[in-house]
This record gives sequence, structure tokens and C-alpha cells, in this order.
Amino acid sequence: MAAPGKVAAFRLPPLPTVGEIIKLFRLKAQKQLSQNFLLDLRLTDKIVRHAGDLKNAYVCEVGPGPGGITRSILSAGVEQLLLIEKDTRFIPGLQLLSEAAPGKVRILHGDILTYKMEKAFPKHLKKNWEDEPPDIHIIGNLPFSVSTPLIIKWLDNVSRKDGPFIYGRTQMTLTFQKEVAERLTANPGGKQRSRLSIMSQHLCTVENCFVIPGEAFVPKPEVDVAVVHFTPLVQPKIEQPFELVEKVVQSVFQFRRKYCFRGIETLFPESGRLKRTEQLMMTANVDPTLRPIQLSMSQFRNLCNTYRKMCDEDPGLFVYNYREELKQKKTRKLLKSTEETEEENEL
Repeated sequence: MAAPGKVAAFRLPPLPTVGEIIKLFRLKAQKQLSQNFLLDLRLTDKIVRHAGDLKNAYVCEVGPGPGGITRSILSAGVEQLLLIEKDTRFIPGLQLLSEAAPGKVRILHGDILTYKMEKAFPKHLKKNWEDEPPDIHIIGNLPFSVSTPLIIKWLDNVSRKDGPFIYGRTQMTLTFQKEVAERLTANPGGKQRSRLSIMSQHLCTVENCFVIPGEAFVPKPEVDVAVVHFTPLVQPKIEQPFELVEKVVQSVFQFRRKYCFRGIETLFPESGRLKRTEQLMMTANVDPTLRPIQLSMSQFRNLCNTYRKMCDEDPGLFVYNYREELKQKKTRKLLKSTEETEEENEL
């Protein structure tokens, strides 16, 4: 019996183990979907602890699969749990968990990459961006093939304050390949410093929580897995549109082993490229001989702010595409070569 004045902790009734669920419904991880099951409830509990205090919280779990993390989330005493699962094979097993926690679980068959989360939770949970994060959490053991495009999509949502962030600074606790997690959290000068480092860290506090060895999963992936926690910042470190920041950062890291000016050059058309590159780097006060991994967040901020001013002065600049220009040059060269060959044949 619960002590007076205290709410009894929620406990799931006796259920088949996750392993038994897999056997019962003849579930098999599909390699083409990069699925890996986590069966050890001590590890799923640890993931959920790193999400924070989930007592009476509203949680969205992405790709619950056979329901290992789902059990740990329910055991944490959540108010509501939304499960978004793309693979219909897992739905019957998840329905067992739903029946074991009446009124707490909603199961949605769908693709998280296209699902609109603006209406996923009750309106009363919304908080101002400047306030503490809302009582909403996103948790997921993400398939490797989905993790990077999904976090980029959600970072875009953070910058616009829409999607799951229409409710405020919604926190996320997600799994990634260890190498991807290292990129997300890499500091200036680190070997793993990359586009992901800048795009995530200028919008969120990003914490690499712990590493799960590959052998903990079924089937065992070829790499280890890391759990990463994201809390959106009240104020982004680069206050420019997501698309502009992404374009500058992608350009800088395009030639990651070369001096940074080599990548920055690709922001400008061939005509006047050198002059405008020098103008950008001088105004932003960035040493052109630094490698991309050496640039600090403030240097990226200066580059983005200066590039924005240049785009305002030349509205056609932002739509310029370096790769498209290269492609057109190759096409023209090929056409010229073909014409010359035809002329020689006629002669």
C-alpha cells in the first residue's frame, strides 16, 4: 500500500519478456532497415534515466520495435506514451504493452520522417521558449539509416520552433552509431569535428551520455552505439536561418583536409570568386589557413553573419550552387568535344 500523501509507483503486470515477444510474433530484425533490438532492460532503464525525470511526463518513443525501451519508459511513471512505429510486424507486441498500461499508450503506425508532431500532445503542455523545457520528451533507439536525416530534420524544427518544438524546448534522448555521436559532440580541433557538430551545437546543448557495446544488441551491429541527449538552447549561437547556416557549414567542410578558404570559395560563382572569398574571410576575421575542424563556433557565426549581408546585397547569391556550376561546365565541355569530333569526321 502506498504511504499517505504519496502516489503509488506505476508497475507493469507480469508480461512475456522482450525475447519471448520476439519469438511469439516471430520477429526478425531486417538488415535493410538497419534494425537492432536491445533486450537488456538494465540498459533500456539507463537510457530512460538519462532522459530525465519522466514522472507524469508525456513521451514520444520513435521506433519502439519489440518494446524494450517502451517498458522502461512506462515503468518511469509517464502520464502518456506515444509510440510511432513504421514496421507493422511490431504492432501486436506493442498492443500487449498498451493493454498492460490502460489509458497510457497510443500506438501510431507511421514514418517519423513524415509524421507531423504539432498535434501529438495536449495544448496545455506548451511553454514559452524562454521557460524551462516542457514536460515532453522524445526517446528512441534509432535505426542507423534514419538517425542522421532525422536529427537534421529535428534541428531544422528547433530553429523554426515548430514540429515537436512548438511546445517549447522539447528534450530528446536518442541512439546513434558511436562515430556519429562523436561528431555531434566534437569540440574545435577534434578529429570528428564536422557539419553535424556545428548544426547541433549551435542550436542545442548536446551530451554524449554513454556507449552501449554492439554485442548488447540483437543482431550485433558492426559498431558500438552511443546515447545522446539534446536540450534546445534558449538562444541559438548562430542567429541565422537554418538553410543559410547549413549551406555555409557544408561548404566549409566540403574539403575538410584543406584550408578552410578552399571550401568557402564554393559559396561564390567562378566570376569574382577569389575577390568575394577574401572579402568574406576578412570581414568575418577568419584566418584562411585554418582547417575546417579548427574553426570555433564564433568563427562560424561570423562567417554566417557576413555571408548573410553579402546575400542581402546580392539576392541571387544564396541560390548559387557550386556543384550545379561544375556539372554545367562538364556538359559544355562534353558538347564542345562532341562537336569537334563531328567536324573532324566530316572533314
